[in-house]
Amino acid sequence: MTYLDPIVIIIAFGAASVSFLWLRDTRIFVRTGKDGYRKAAYHGVLYSALGWFGCALAGFGETTFMYLGVGCMLIALYLQSRLKKEDVWVGNESAWTRFIGSAPRQERK
Repeated sequence: MTYLDPIVIIIAFGAASVSFLWLRDTRIFVRTGKDGYRKAAYHGVLYSALGWFGCALAGFGETTFMYLGVGCMLIALYLQSRLKKEDVWVGNESAWTRFIGSAPRQERK
Protein backbone atom coordinates (compact mmCIF):
# COMPACT_ATOMS: atom_id res chain seq x y z
CA MET A 1 0.00 0.00 0.00
CA THR A 2 1.35 3.42 -0.93
CA TYR A 3 1.53 6.33 1.46
CA LEU A 4 -0.77 9.27 0.74
CA ASP A 5 0.48 12.48 2.27
CA PRO A 6 -2.24 14.33 4.20
CA ILE A 7 -1.39 17.56 2.37
CA VAL A 8 -2.69 15.98 -0.84
CA ILE A 9 -6.06 15.41 0.85
CA ILE A 10 -6.09 19.03 2.04
CA ILE A 11 -5.31 20.25 -1.48
CA ALA A 12 -8.10 18.08 -2.90
CA PHE A 13 -10.51 19.52 -0.34
CA GLY A 14 -9.43 23.04 -1.33
CA ALA A 15 -9.95 22.28 -5.02
CA ALA A 16 -13.39 20.85 -4.25
CA SER A 17 -14.19 24.05 -2.33
CA VAL A 18 -13.24 26.21 -5.31
CA SER A 19 -15.46 24.08 -7.55
CA PHE A 20 -18.33 24.33 -5.05
CA LEU A 21 -18.03 28.13 -4.94
CA TRP A 22 -18.02 28.23 -8.74
CA LEU A 23 -21.20 26.13 -8.95
CA ARG A 24 -22.83 28.23 -6.20
CA ASP A 25 -22.05 31.45 -8.08
CA THR A 26 -23.42 29.90 -11.26
CA ARG A 27 -26.65 28.96 -9.49
CA ILE A 28 -27.04 32.47 -8.08
CA PHE A 29 -26.41 33.95 -11.54
CA VAL A 30 -29.06 31.74 -13.14
CA ARG A 31 -31.60 32.68 -10.47
CA THR A 32 -30.88 36.43 -10.33
CA GLY A 33 -29.13 37.43 -13.56
CA LYS A 34 -26.72 39.76 -11.70
CA ASP A 35 -23.61 40.78 -13.66
CA GLY A 36 -21.19 40.20 -10.76
CA TYR A 37 -22.29 36.60 -10.43
CA ARG A 38 -22.08 36.13 -14.22
CA LYS A 39 -18.46 37.23 -14.12
CA ALA A 40 -17.81 35.02 -11.08
CA ALA A 41 -19.40 32.04 -12.85
CA TYR A 42 -17.24 32.52 -15.96
CA HIS A 43 -14.03 33.06 -14.02
CA GLY A 44 -14.86 30.18 -11.71
CA VAL A 45 -14.25 27.75 -14.55
CA LEU A 46 -10.62 28.86 -14.77
CA TYR A 47 -10.17 28.99 -11.01
CA SER A 48 -11.57 25.49 -10.62
CA ALA A 49 -9.21 24.23 -13.29
CA LEU A 50 -6.29 25.90 -11.48
CA GLY A 51 -7.31 24.29 -8.19
CA TRP A 52 -7.59 20.82 -9.72
CA PHE A 53 -4.29 21.34 -11.55
CA GLY A 54 -2.73 22.00 -8.15
CA CYS A 55 -4.28 18.80 -6.87
CA ALA A 56 -2.82 16.89 -9.81
CA LEU A 57 0.61 18.40 -9.17
CA ALA A 58 0.49 17.35 -5.53
CA GLY A 59 -0.42 13.82 -6.61
CA PHE A 60 3.08 13.30 -8.00
CA GLY A 61 4.31 12.98 -4.43
CA GLU A 62 7.52 14.96 -4.60
CA THR A 63 7.91 17.82 -2.14
CA THR A 64 8.41 20.45 -4.83
CA PHE A 65 5.22 19.43 -6.61
CA MET A 66 3.30 19.47 -3.33
CA TYR A 67 4.37 23.05 -2.67
CA LEU A 68 3.41 24.03 -6.21
CA GLY A 69 0.06 22.28 -5.74
CA VAL A 70 -0.63 24.14 -2.50
CA GLY A 71 0.31 27.38 -4.22
CA CYS A 72 -2.02 26.78 -7.16
CA MET A 73 -4.90 25.85 -4.87
CA LEU A 74 -4.40 28.88 -2.62
CA ILE A 75 -4.17 31.21 -5.62
CA ALA A 76 -7.42 29.76 -6.96
CA LEU A 77 -9.15 30.29 -3.59
CA TYR A 78 -7.82 33.84 -3.36
CA LEU A 79 -8.91 34.77 -6.88
CA GLN A 80 -12.33 33.20 -6.35
CA SER A 81 -12.94 35.26 -3.21
CA ARG A 82 -11.70 38.56 -4.61
CA LEU A 83 -14.39 39.01 -7.29
CA LYS A 84 -16.93 41.74 -6.47
CA LYS A 85 -20.53 40.51 -6.42
CA GLU A 86 -23.84 42.22 -5.77
CA ASP A 87 -25.77 41.64 -2.58
CA VAL A 88 -28.64 39.24 -3.25
CA TRP A 89 -29.57 38.44 0.35
CA VAL A 90 -32.33 40.25 2.23
CA GLY A 91 -31.03 39.35 5.68
CA ASN A 92 -33.54 36.85 7.00
CA GLU A 93 -32.22 33.79 5.12
CA SER A 94 -30.90 30.77 6.94
CA ALA A 95 -27.26 29.79 6.78
CA TRP A 96 -28.22 26.73 4.71
CA THR A 97 -30.01 28.89 2.13
CA ARG A 98 -26.94 31.07 1.72
CA PHE A 99 -24.64 28.04 1.68
CA ILE A 100 -26.41 26.39 -1.24
CA GLY A 101 -26.96 29.69 -3.07
CA SER A 102 -30.73 29.62 -3.12
CA ALA A 103 -31.20 33.30 -3.98
CA PRO A 104 -34.68 34.66 -4.70
CA ARG A 105 -35.57 34.56 -8.39
CA GLN A 106 -35.64 37.84 -10.28
CA GLU A 107 -38.12 38.60 -13.03
CA ARG A 108 -36.52 38.55 -16.50
CA LYS A 109 -37.29 41.50 -18.74
